[in-house]
Amino acid sequence: MDITERALEDQIESHLVQVHGYRKRAQDHYSKADCLDWGLVLEFITTTQPDAWRDLVRQHGTAAEEKFRKRLTQEIERRGTLDVLRRGVKDYGCYFHLAYFAPASSLNTEHTALYSKNILSVLRQCSYSTHTRGELDLVLFLNGLPFATAELKNHLTGQTFEQAKEQYKKDRNPRGELLLAFKRCLVHFAVDDDQVYMTTRLAGSDTRFLPFNRGHANDAGNPPNPQGYASSYLWEEVLSPASVLELVGSFAHVQATERDGKKSEDLIFPRYHQRDAVRSLVAHARQHGPGQQYLIQHSAGSGKSNSIAWLAHRLSTLHDSHDARVFDSVVIITDRRILDRQLQDTVKQFEQTPGVVRVIDKDSAQLAQALEDGDDIVVTTLQKFPFVVGKIGALKGHRFAVIVDEAHSSQTGESTKSLKQVLSAATLEEAEQLDSEEIPTGEDLINRSMQARGSQPNLSFFAFTATPKQKTLETFGTRHGSAYAPFHHYSMRQAIEEQFILDVLQNYTNYDTYFNLLKTVESDPRYEKTRTVTLLRRYVDLHEHTIALKTALMVEHFLANTMHRIPDDKGHGQAKAMLVTRSRLHAVLFKQAFDAYLRTRNLPIKALVAFSGAVDHDGLEYTEPQMNGFPDTQTASTFNMPEYRFLIAAEKFQTGFDQPLLHTMYVDKVLSGVAAVQTLSRLNRTHHRKTETMVLDFGNTAEDIQQAFQPYYETTILSEGTDPNRLYDLQRSLDDFRLYTESQVAEVAEIFLRQGEKAARLQPLLMSVVSEYRKIEDGKQRAAFKHHLRQYVRHYAFLSQVIPFKDRDLERLYLFARLLLYKLPTENEQLPSDVLDKVDLETYRIQQLSSGGISLTNGNGSLDPLADLEAAALAQSEQASLSQIIKDINERFGTSFTEADRVFFAELKTRLAANESLQASARINVPDNVRLLHDAIFGQVLHSMIENNFDMFKRINDDPAFGDAIRAAVFDQVYKDLTRQAE
Repeated sequence: MDITERALEDQIESHLVQVHGYRKRAQDHYSKADCLDWGLVLEFITTTQPDAWRDLVRQHGTAAEEKFRKRLTQEIERRGTLDVLRRGVKDYGCYFHLAYFAPASSLNTEHTALYSKNILSVLRQCSYSTHTRGELDLVLFLNGLPFATAELKNHLTGQTFEQAKEQYKKDRNPRGELLLAFKRCLVHFAVDDDQVYMTTRLAGSDTRFLPFNRGHANDAGNPPNPQGYASSYLWEEVLSPASVLELVGSFAHVQATERDGKKSEDLIFPRYHQRDAVRSLVAHARQHGPGQQYLIQHSAGSGKSNSIAWLAHRLSTLHDSHDARVFDSVVIITDRRILDRQLQDTVKQFEQTPGVVRVIDKDSAQLAQALEDGDDIVVTTLQKFPFVVGKIGALKGHRFAVIVDEAHSSQTGESTKSLKQVLSAATLEEAEQLDSEEIPTGEDLINRSMQARGSQPNLSFFAFTATPKQKTLETFGTRHGSAYAPFHHYSMRQAIEEQFILDVLQNYTNYDTYFNLLKTVESDPRYEKTRTVTLLRRYVDLHEHTIALKTALMVEHFLANTMHRIPDDKGHGQAKAMLVTRSRLHAVLFKQAFDAYLRTRNLPIKALVAFSGAVDHDGLEYTEPQMNGFPDTQTASTFNMPEYRFLIAAEKFQTGFDQPLLHTMYVDKVLSGVAAVQTLSRLNRTHHRKTETMVLDFGNTAEDIQQAFQPYYETTILSEGTDPNRLYDLQRSLDDFRLYTESQVAEVAEIFLRQGEKAARLQPLLMSVVSEYRKIEDGKQRAAFKHHLRQYVRHYAFLSQVIPFKDRDLERLYLFARLLLYKLPTENEQLPSDVLDKVDLETYRIQQLSSGGISLTNGNGSLDPLADLEAAALAQSEQASLSQIIKDINERFGTSFTEADRVFFAELKTRLAANESLQASARINVPDNVRLLHDAIFGQVLHSMIENNFDMFKRINDDPAFGDAIRAAVFDQVYKDLTRQAE
């Protein structure tokens, strides 16, 4: 049995020739001088374009072949093989195609016949070099032009794709070797019997190979193949004639890039998951037509921008089996300007027709016109759609494919409803009828509003996201029984294993803060506990000492651990850091503190700040442009400059921000769920000299972060859909308050929807309900009604898109509830702002709790369905004394007692509770009198324990404030024991 790589080579050649119809070619067919199989070039041209060739011969005579070969070679050297294959060559007024790609429909029989005449060929052991005796295992040609090379290895001989990659890097020098020059071949494959890697640019030791594997169980690699080689999909599927022509005609493209300040070009060849996703989506859309929902869960760093561009182009020209166009327009919803430019550049390479892509950069009237004109591809932002509703007069039965970039729950509520209203008119007659109806009834208007929600027969959604929420899964996901899953996925786990992104949890350090608050007034006023705790915590976080201490820690950590990372060609570190703050005011204060600290240390680095709007603090107004010294539109580009190493952000730049030099993140904000994944994932972008990332977290525990990431590590599945019947439960809860009648709800909804009505007519109807609301004496009941009202509005806006039935009463109540929420008065809930005048920050320290990597487990992540609507019940307010509140905070965040301290206090409490005098006093006296006796006995018992814990004994005696706090805390516990004993 032959187990060498020759056996693998035989297998590949045999399949290409016998199954796919490749021509088997010999070395003497190949010219090293111009990298052409000239015989096949000439055969293709003379067979498919005989008239053009005869015209050229008439002009050049017997030198026609020589002159055209020279012209073709010059064009390939100037433009690259891809552009020549795609756009052909002109010579003396004669135009020649070098390839024919699949027609959009079968109506053009001539084009279909020409497509079938493309010639694919394979050359084994190609002696390509004019300088060495080097040979390439395989070279593949399309119509005589090389488009791919491959080096093959076999595990059974002790070699793998790694040796193939090394062979390309060390022995396949692109300098001076024409076949290996950039853009001469589209792709170079390193192949073994299990895996496939690829590169589009050979650059010696700097060559970067990307995996071209299918993935296996959400991991890297390929699934076992019971019929043979695990990598056989490459020659059996990817290298089939239809696939090769699709890759050349609709996928591969040249992209302008800027790396390390230098402009260059990259030849983009799709990764396996990108190609598979686009092909699967296109095939399903061709078969099922419009009216479908698709969720594509592709990890960050998976190349979603290119996937969206490829999908948009394919959908814009897609025809069904009856040769009818499936979609009249493709609408892309994105907020990424880079995608706008990239999409236009990419599609321009596929289509010679100008104006295929129309970017909406003005107002909603421009968008309405684009949709009405039936532009092939329209790029806009979600925010523009609500304005379109009132401006579109007629959509002439158009069918739309809507591609949503980073689909999240914000795109599944009211804005999506407006989008569907714009695109829902199936015919021109329907659109005209909307304008011609004079006085529609309330029922008509409700029906039309319902039709604007849910699945639309003329509208398909293609939603791309790395982190789908429950709502996104249920709105766009594919249903399997009671569960929802993505239509296509490329997991975070596979992306990390394939080194497309870095593992941001690899180096995670968790810090906690400890502080003591000091009460500065003699009285002990009472406040609502939860609100006061929040206010006190905010007071501590914004305290000048807190900001300064954290700033020093972060800067010194950066200097010691980050600054030297990601070295440039001269060995100078380029690594940058981001600080994620909990509010815009925090961002302002940290920017001031960073600037001051960097000046004090005389460091040659700077910090930028990013936040929206204006912040008022101590009578002054702060904005991002004012603090940075330039417009906010330049913040991202300025952060690229080498001297700017810190970006202090509040909300901004926490999603969709790609900066490969970002190495370290300081988190001073509570993060959970999708927000945690999206924020920390800003670090995962790769750089050829970036090997790791760091996270220093002041706001979360390692367990919190692990819990947030786990559902998105592999495929995210919604275990069960939301039960629409829960809306009826909430409707009944609202009705039970008896603040309105069914007829009032219907009347308000009808007036709101009727065209030409004035808002003034709604006021008395809503105010009559507000009047009933004010009559509720119990404040908790008023709060409960408003809470249920908000819950209904929020859940209906989502559920109305996925419920399989229509209920006019639910729709009326939704419209009524939205309006009523605006009218209900704000409760007079006094904030305990005066509490800040009665406390001071006594001590503050930061302590590292844990450091290391956070591990994620294998297996699909499952999100629970949306919680029951009643689950978000109103929390009961707890009243507590100010000293008790401070005690709770200090126990939670404050003094870090040792185990010896805890044993000491336990013994102290036990001895006091056992004192017979205190026991007797507790049976007959009020607490204040018991406290007097307790404090007197406390000193005696404390002296008897001096040897147990001298340090604690000394601190209680030497620090009056601390001693008083301990006496109060111990008495509370002792008194509880004493009263229990008395009972």
